[in-house]
Amino acid sequence: MSNHSPLSNESITPSGAEAKPKSEGRCHRLVRSLKKPAEFLAFWVAITLPFVHLPLLARGLGDPNVSLAFLLLLVINVSALYVGHGYNQE
Repeated sequence: MSNHSPLSNESITPSGAEAKPKSEGRCHRLVRSLKKPAEFLAFWVAITLPFVHLPLLARGLGDPNVSLAFLLLLVINVSALYVGHGYNQE
């Protein structure tokens, strides 16, 4: 005799290892939804940040604090260029 269930397998919720792809899908959707705004922000930060470098360069890099600020801004600018390089590309 066969034991037929009135419920189909699709109505049973997955548990354990079978539930992982659903949570990974949420994470992937979250990353995809944040990618465009992050690229937008990084692109425009990379465009505008060099204007902050100009006063530091005009003041001179002899002061260690000014040199440190310049180097930190340069690292942020390069990072923003890396993150924002794909903005508005199909």
